[in-house]
Amino acid sequence: MKGIAYGGVGLLGAIMLAEPLGDLAWLGFAVALLGAAVVAGVLPELRWRRWRYEIREDEVDLMRGAFVVRRTIIPIRRVQHVDTESGPLQDSLQLATVTFHTAAGGVAIPALGKVEAEQVRSRVAELARTRDDT
Repeated sequence: MKGIAYGGVGLLGAIMLAEPLGDLAWLGFAVALLGAAVVAGVLPELRWRRWRYEIREDEVDLMRGAFVVRRTIIPIRRVQHVDTESGPLQDSLQLATVTFHTAAGGVAIPALGKVEAEQVRSRVAELARTRDDT
């Protein structure tokens, strides 16, 4: 009943102090806390900075990724339709996601401003219609 003697420390502290490997447990806890801070604080910023897109006459070029950068080129002639979507959280921040659908699936550009998302959707839809007409 060593854990009861540490009443003010809390349950986690009592368990760590009651074990012979308490220092290693604290080290594991510190590493987990540091990992969570990196995932919550650094990774979203890195992902945001690495997002790039360009809409050309004949293709949409997307580049994304935090550590491994992925580049996707979608030919305009393959685009079947384009969607914009804005959930409650995105709506409160005036953001939207644009998704390009092809026969192979969909690829999205997340977290664009609502005006920019509408411009992207309109431009790609216009280019896809022009390609269909010729």
